[in-house]
Amino acid sequence: MKLHFNRIYFLGFVILFIIEGLIAYFLKTGFIRHTFGDFLIVILLYCFAKSFINAKPIPVAFAVLLFAFIIEFLQLGNLLEHLKLQNNPFAILILGSTFHVSDLIAYTLGIVTVLIFELKLKTL
Repeated sequence: MKLHFNRIYFLGFVILFIIEGLIAYFLKTGFIRHTFGDFLIVILLYCFAKSFINAKPIPVAFAVLLFAFIIEFLQLGNLLEHLKLQNNPFAILILGSTFHVSDLIAYTLGIVTVLIFELKLKTL
């Protein structure tokens, strides 16, 4: 693993960040906000990591998926209450407030999509 700035992945991160911001601002409920947003967030995190880390896709994808799963499972233990952030809308947006198995599925599908895309680019 080497540190190296990659403009393409960073551009992907920026575009996905803007899309996630628009989803968060304009959509308060529904499939796109709750499920598609979770699908996109792991792709965003992957692109961010790959913007600075020159490593094979599978380890980076696994690390991002593990991170997303850990955050999701921490929601089972009322993470925001323990951090005294239960009334902070930014913390609720970033860390989430409730555990959903559908989020785990969305994260997994997002990472599978990343790996399929990487396979098509033959970087696996």
